[in-house]
Amino acid sequence: MATILKGKDVVDAMKEKMIADVEALKAKGVEPTLAIVRVGERGDDISYEKGAMTRCKGIGVAVRNFVLPTDASQDELLKAIDQINNDKGIHGCLLFRPLPKHINENYVRNRLAPEKDVDGITDLSMAGTYSCTELGFPPCTPTACMEILDHFGIDLTGKKVAIVGRSLVVGKPAAIMALQKNGTVTVCHTKTKDMASVVREADVVIACAGKAGVVGEGFFKPGQVVIDVGINFDEQGNMKGDVDFAAAEPVVAAITPVPGGVGTVTTSVLVKHVIEAAKRTI
Repeated sequence: MATILKGKDVVDAMKEKMIADVEALKAKGVEPTLAIVRVGERGDDISYEKGAMTRCKGIGVAVRNFVLPTDASQDELLKAIDQINNDKGIHGCLLFRPLPKHINENYVRNRLAPEKDVDGITDLSMAGTYSCTELGFPPCTPTACMEILDHFGIDLTGKKVAIVGRSLVVGKPAAIMALQKNGTVTVCHTKTKDMASVVREADVVIACAGKAGVVGEGFFKPGQVVIDVGINFDEQGNMKGDVDFAAAEPVVAAITPVPGGVGTVTTSVLVKHVIEAAKRTI
């Protein structure tokens, strides 16, 4: 039976430290503030927005919402981003994507000042992630994976780490972060031959391919730690991870659940980044 690495345990530990940091900032006259920019009324965006606002409120971080209609022009969106960039009272910005098709997403995301890019969406933030410098912030989801490993005392030094997925949002930055923690990293993808045997050799697996159950029977060995980033829904609307939990749980040493794992920690990482951005302004 595997140990279940619950996101709530990580969130609770992070919350105590963040509340103390916010109180210290406010004592210096700085109120950490997050701007949330949403174009349209996508249900998943609205749901995440509510969750982020709740998490911010519980920690003492202020939120300012910038909501534009689906048919808003690119110039209108850029105006909102420029306003955020120029407002010294706003320390971080969450821009929901994908944007409507009539908007050039690559251009718009790179308009955001990297020092306020708390979800790692700009090219400069990504450069900071890869160069290990404080240029912007890394994406929240792979950072949440690292927070979970740190919280549960899972040291990657000298360990074989398999990343299943190579997206810019999770897979590639997760690989860099694992390297920073002295892991020996292999990135698996759709062209990987005999992926099961590659993953089975790993001590730690981070599954972030975006496909339900892609990491399944035959991928696991005793002693492994499995971090499941996947958020997928079946025909009944049930949330499923990228890992076949029923196949993994009897074999591996520890595994994150879906739901209740990485996703739970991601919003806390977002708030942590806002607080860090506020600290950098002092």
